[in-house]
Amino acid sequence: MPLTMAKAGEINSIKKIGGRDEAKRFLEKLGFVVGGNVVVVSELAGNVIVNIKDSRIAISKEMANRIIV
Repeated sequence: MPLTMAKAGEINSIKKIGGRDEAKRFLEKLGFVVGGNVVVVSELAGNVIVNIKDSRIAISKEMANRIIV
């Protein structure tokens, strides 16, 4: 399921990152790698704030839909 459908507070493992190469590289630089854990902190209008690798990051709905957990 896409990250936008994950429940807040749940630890999810990243299974796949979709999209173009530029988008994949951008997300990898932020710490979104296959096998990594991500926790949704909050969601507002589809945009999400997540904890990943001891960092809190806000990503858009479009980016979050490319991350499959």
